Amino acid sequence: MVDGKLCDIVEGGTTKLDKLEEGLKVFYKEIEDDDTAKQRLELAIVSFNDDVKTEQAPALIQNCAFPHINACGNTALVDGVNAAIELVQDRKAWYKETNQSYYRPWIVLMTDGEPDADQNISALASKIKNDTSAKKYVFLPIGVDGANMEVLSQLQGDIPAMKLRDAKFSSFFKWLSASMSSVTSTGIGGEVDLPSPADWMKNFAVK
Repeated sequence: MVDGKLCDIVEGGTTKLDKLEEGLKVFYKEIEDDDTAKQRLELAIVSFNDDVKTEQAPALIQNCAFPHINACGNTALVDGVNAAIELVQDRKAWYKETNQSYYRPWIVLMTDGEPDADQNISALASKIKNDTSAKKYVFLPIGVDGANMEVLSQLQGDIPAMKLRDAKFSSFFKWLSASMSSVTSTGIGGEVDLPSPADWMKNFAVK
């Protein structure tokens, strides 16, 4: 999930959106190169700015088209996360109806902004806490540059909120693909050792 404000220039005329797309390409490529992950991992992408849009419905990586994500706009963060949760719930229901086993889904929230004033953060925080406690999904909030880390820390579930260092989108997506490879190579419900996020994570303080 990504918001609509990833548009600031970070270096040499390159925008954060450019960096994000580079990182996504790395993620796609590394999953494609993993024989196990590419047969088991489905990807979906939801964007949120003025509107919430499903950029990619759940599909195996070989059936995914690379998304074109528009930058700039509002930050309907709560609406976007709720749309992603609904997408996950619908997909899990489909797996159950078709008698297929599945791994616990991951929802990755990536934002560099402040949620709009009409977004009910408290209700969403409570929902994420309850859902992750019930192991409905893993929730990972990632802040970029000027993201409100205090808000993201309220939304954390299984994994603490983290801040991206120096627009290292490619490093983050390499970490994410390695994490997904660990998940898909482990038996369903098994414990997973995630790689260290030190290469891309920046320390931050929550006031």
